Amino acid sequence: MSSIDVTPLAPNDHAPNFVAELVASDVAQGKHGGRVHTRFPPEPNGYLHLGHAKSICLNFGLARAFGGQCNLRFDDTNPETEEVEYVQSIQDDVRWLGFQWDGEAYYASDYFDALYTFAMNMVLSGKAYVDSRSSDEIRDSRGDFHTAGMNSPYRARSVAENADLFARMRAGEFPDGAHVLRAVGDMASADVKMRDPLMYRIRHAKHHRTGNKWCIYPMYDWAHGQSDYLEKITHSVCTLEFANHRPLYHWFLDQVGADAAERPHQTEFARLNVTYTVLSKRKLQELVQGKHVSGWDDPRMPTLSGMRRRGYTARALRNFCDRIGVSTRDSVVDVQLLEHALREHLGATVPRAMAVLRPLKLVVTNLAEGEDIALTAPLRPDLEQNESSEVRPLTLSRELYIEQDDFMETPAKKYFRLAPGTEVRLRYACIVKCTEVLKDANGQVTEVHVTWDPDSKGGMPADGRKVKGTIHWVRAASAVSAEVRLYDRLFAAENPMADKDNWLATLNPASVEVVHAAKLEPWVAESSAECTYQFERLGYFCVDKDSQPTAPVLNRTISLKDGFVAA
Repeated sequence: MSSIDVTPLAPNDHAPNFVAELVASDVAQGKHGGRVHTRFPPEPNGYLHLGHAKSICLNFGLARAFGGQCNLRFDDTNPETEEVEYVQSIQDDVRWLGFQWDGEAYYASDYFDALYTFAMNMVLSGKAYVDSRSSDEIRDSRGDFHTAGMNSPYRARSVAENADLFARMRAGEFPDGAHVLRAVGDMASADVKMRDPLMYRIRHAKHHRTGNKWCIYPMYDWAHGQSDYLEKITHSVCTLEFANHRPLYHWFLDQVGADAAERPHQTEFARLNVTYTVLSKRKLQELVQGKHVSGWDDPRMPTLSGMRRRGYTARALRNFCDRIGVSTRDSVVDVQLLEHALREHLGATVPRAMAVLRPLKLVVTNLAEGEDIALTAPLRPDLEQNESSEVRPLTLSRELYIEQDDFMETPAKKYFRLAPGTEVRLRYACIVKCTEVLKDANGQVTEVHVTWDPDSKGGMPADGRKVKGTIHWVRAASAVSAEVRLYDRLFAAENPMADKDNWLATLNPASVEVVHAAKLEPWVAESSAECTYQFERLGYFCVDKDSQPTAPVLNRTISLKDGFVAA
């Protein structure tokens, strides 16, 4: 069973996607010669999360839809926060989602020499200068939306002095923070970002790709547009928080002489917000560093690696991203839509099995020791519609396990499961009747005795009598003990960030419960990591990476109940 889902995404004409419409219009008008070339540009300073999935599906999906290309480009301009571990995890996540970038992966660091040359040309043409003030002084002199900024006293440096200082910055002669390179903008501009924007800062830090070759690193606004231009990107798609960067993006392209017909155009779309979820890489890092979770791939995390470990499928995430559409208005998506997409895909694809989480011994007294009754049960969900569907073997024996909750000595009203003197159907097996209850010295039920009706083999009584309750079970002799981790939502509040200072207080204290002695059908224990099953009546469960055949570990992916109703 493959753990990688690469099923192509089916088109959905109902979800609005203004970016796709814009690209279709550009292609129809022959812009860029009809080419479509997008890119996905993550920073390798953490693991990708659900919000990145939307961007991945959009950028790679556009390239796929219009017969174009999509680059994976790492924005590796801050060596102090970047690690090879993140680079590898990002590539793994993109592939797992079902996409493959064109050619080799790209890096902003691929263009450090070209970016430096562009910047030095701006210095030599009087369009950039070296500012030797502190970051606080620069910030205080920039002004705000109501007040114009003040020119730096170093703005009047000569071209020769600026060129010399910039070259010496690159050579490593100055400590961190001693100088920055700024473009000559307009300090009275209504757009504060156009007030002599920063281009380079000094950072004496080892880079994961370039080592110690560089000690000056480009700012995002300087590196991003030029990297797009060098890669011949046609559509630079990013989230709305970069909308106010767009004028600077295009202004920098002007400064390097980018051809108007060939330059990329930046388009912004609304980022993904989901109820009961935090989609901020910085906040997720706080959860990891504060040990509120076990790591970036904790199954409660909204990281792609965490969701994959929990049992989410790539197809379900792609369907979810397709259904929410792409717009320019920030909104919040109900997490139940995500959960619905997951249940919908798992329900149609994963095999069925039975497991007992909190076992109670059931003894069928009119079966002899060693007597086995061979049965079958559907393995795939379409058995009732397709008689050739796969089945799995079951064995009814004298000793079984049922859920503790499926027996009640003094049944409540409308309790249709097993109780003294009542009948219940064992799923796919037979009808049994409770005849005796055994207890320990503390009065706790330890064993329930029943008799089975041989005429009900397969679950249906020969006399046609109706039995309201059906419960699941496993054979005691062959059942495998397992650790099962029952995961729930990580946050208990619909909007965890409503109080940004106390967002950690909204963590759900019941987000995981570990059951140590669950009982499984034996063949489930032999499955590899990421294999997912529907445990009948319980929910969907995924084999964890910690699992071993002799000590299986499973994560609850999601319960069976679906509260989402499609509009």
